[in-house]
Amino acid sequence: MLSSFWKQNKRVKYSGLFSLLLIALSITGCSVNQPRQAAIASAHPLATQAGFEILRQGGNVYDAAVAVSAALAVVEPSGSGLGGGGFWLLHRESDDLDIMIDGREKAPLTADKDMFVNASGEVNPLLSLNGALAAGIPGMPAGLVHLSKKYGKLPLATSLQPAIRYAEQGFQIDTRHQKLLSMRQGVLNQHAETAAIFLQDGQIPAKDSLLKQTDLAQTLRHIADQGKSGFYAGTVADKLVQAVQKEGGIWTLEDLLNYQIVERAPVTGSYKDIKITSAALPSSGGIVLIEALNILEDIDLQAVDNITRKHLIVEAMRRAYHDRALYLGDADFVDVPVARLINKYYAQGQSSTIRTDKALASDHLTGNTQEQPGGQNTTHFSIIDNEGNRVAATLSINFPFGAGLVASGTGVLLNNEMDDFVSAENSANGYGLVGGNANAIAPEKRMLSSMTPTFLEDSERIAVLGTPGGSRIISMVLLAALDFSAGHSPESWVKVKRFHHQYMPDHILYEKGGLTTQELEGLQALGHQLKQTYNYGNMQAVELDKVNNSLSAASDSRGEGFASVRQIHD
Repeated sequence: MLSSFWKQNKRVKYSGLFSLLLIALSITGCSVNQPRQAAIASAHPLATQAGFEILRQGGNVYDAAVAVSAALAVVEPSGSGLGGGGFWLLHRESDDLDIMIDGREKAPLTADKDMFVNASGEVNPLLSLNGALAAGIPGMPAGLVHLSKKYGKLPLATSLQPAIRYAEQGFQIDTRHQKLLSMRQGVLNQHAETAAIFLQDGQIPAKDSLLKQTDLAQTLRHIADQGKSGFYAGTVADKLVQAVQKEGGIWTLEDLLNYQIVERAPVTGSYKDIKITSAALPSSGGIVLIEALNILEDIDLQAVDNITRKHLIVEAMRRAYHDRALYLGDADFVDVPVARLINKYYAQGQSSTIRTDKALASDHLTGNTQEQPGGQNTTHFSIIDNEGNRVAATLSINFPFGAGLVASGTGVLLNNEMDDFVSAENSANGYGLVGGNANAIAPEKRMLSSMTPTFLEDSERIAVLGTPGGSRIISMVLLAALDFSAGHSPESWVKVKRFHHQYMPDHILYEKGGLTTQELEGLQALGHQLKQTYNYGNMQAVELDKVNNSLSAASDSRGEGFASVRQIHD
């Protein structure tokens, strides 16, 4: 009789369960046949287009990240490339995985801590900025292979096709490309093959000129066909080593063969009700970001006037960057007190030293150092789909066009990331950042970075963001995180007026229009020194609204990037 009852009521039971499921889905804003959607923001329209191209072919967000990374290496050679490295911060929704792929460059095997110091004990800054000796062993190609193989759905060769096409067929350069070329024109002209690719008779090419990189296309094909061996072994590796050694560098084939990607647990923290997931060492970004937010957490920034608010944020930056200089380096080589630095009780101690009526001079924290010029570098992109899978990636060759040297026959522009090491204790690098022995040069060590790919999440929203900008990356992400906390949208985060303090040099650096006349006068009255600079940064941000299951994206108007939300039809 029970069996008969089951047979008679089975259809009713399933129908009822299905109805309950529909009600639940409607409450959460989901749809049974909801179309697949994704949001991408990157520093170049062609890179964003490459990501969507791969998604339309059935790829996931990690395949798209491979495509965007490779495309940026071609169409934004000033910021990243196969001769550089970076960090890919991933979240996979199916198993709630958060992981950071560390593709940071490494020092060559024969590198030593005094390699940029002359016989008089003085640092020669040009050696770590220009030419072959400035180049660390690249991590970008290994990162692309690892990301595709472990997390993607499509073959690597498929995901690299847009980049290969852009390199081979060429693309039109824009005004930002021209501006960055002009910053490094003299260095590029020192190397004939490099100048032949990027310059026209030694001069800046006209806007909309076509830039073709046929050797780079061939190198990308080697990687597409052979994976990691297509770059770190064989023909390409031979050409890289020969070119570097010819120009006075110290790379060997063993350096390339030894390079390995490292997967690391991201650094995590919270600010009020917001979960923060960001880059771990050898990036200082996540630690400094979380420490600064911890210092500010118990302060009601909305209850104070604009001058006091900016003063308090600056003082948090000063203290967090001070700890960066004192403690941070490659944790595979030195002991770093990460747990203490991101502990909220430690931050309360830091916060207790802040006065609302007076700035603290940085030399009261530790010794002084000289400022050195910085520049614009690096690139960033953000991707998220409507399931919550996401990637924040910040990639770099350091200064614009890296070391200014293309390895002959490869199209690969070499990085100058060796400058991110400390060449001598308390000496400043090209961005004015100081440091100690924790970030001293050592064979196979990864240099400290400021790259800060970041996820922010509260009960209603998920943000994916990051930016280029050298030492100012962390402060830009900090200001955007505070804007997220205030309930604003990606369009607002990327437009936030920017100001920065990195402990040394001891002044507030602010972009043109970043502070009002009243704020400048008020901050000076508190004892701050101020210095105006150009409108810096190029933030790329996307957001998932978990309540409405909707996506949004924004690209910084200071750059020439492109952000879009699209339905994906496989």
